[in-house]
Parts: sequence; C-alpha cells; structure tokens
Amino acid sequence: REKIVAAAAERFVCIIDDGKLAGALGAFPLPIEVIPMARALVTRAIEARGGRTVWRRGFVTDNGNQIIDVQGLAMCDPPALERELDAITGVVTVGLFALRPADLLLVGTEAGTETI
Repeated sequence: REKIVAAAAERFVCIIDDGKLAGALGAFPLPIEVIPMARALVTRAIEARGGRTVWRRGFVTDNGNQIIDVQGLAMCDPPALERELDAITGVVTVGLFALRPADLLLVGTEAGTETI
C-alpha cells in the first residue's frame, strides 16, 4: 500500500522511528511480498541470484499474501535490483523505494523529530 500512496502522491513523506535507520542498504533483511502459490518459485529465483531467504511463517499481509525476508543480494544499484525483483513472477512488491524514493524523511527519536 505504501508504494501505491507514493506513486499517487505529489510529495511522498516517509515517517519512521530511528530503529529503522541503517548505515547502508542490506543491513536489514529486504521484505518481499509474494503470492502464496508462488512462494517456492520466488524463493528459488532469489536464491539463484545469491540471496538468502527466510519465509515469515504464519504472517499474512493485508492482501492475503506472504513475506519472504531476503539478505545477501548486491545492493550496488538499488533501482535495478527493485526492477529485477519486481519482474519475478509471483512477486507483489519489494520493500525497496529506490524507484520512487521519499521526498522527505521524518525520523522519530527519543529527543524529537529529525528531518532527512
């Protein structure tokens, strides 16, 4: 849903807490929403690209889909990676916002709000 809002928005403002900040892409697993029937197919495709996958067993998205968390993929060209993963049959969306990044990032901290 976030990507639909981002695509429709004239200005995309993202709000996170400081626990989501990372020094570099790949520090946290990359969530990929997949159609349940295609989970094995998507897993194989990602692992063929060098990714390590973990299925969030028991978790179902608002749309009835499943999440695979991925680590180990090269993040040197995030827009290309987002396009490549989105093109895998069965992938609903990827947790990268490289193709439509935030125009403004607000980070909630214990001391208040930081703007990035």
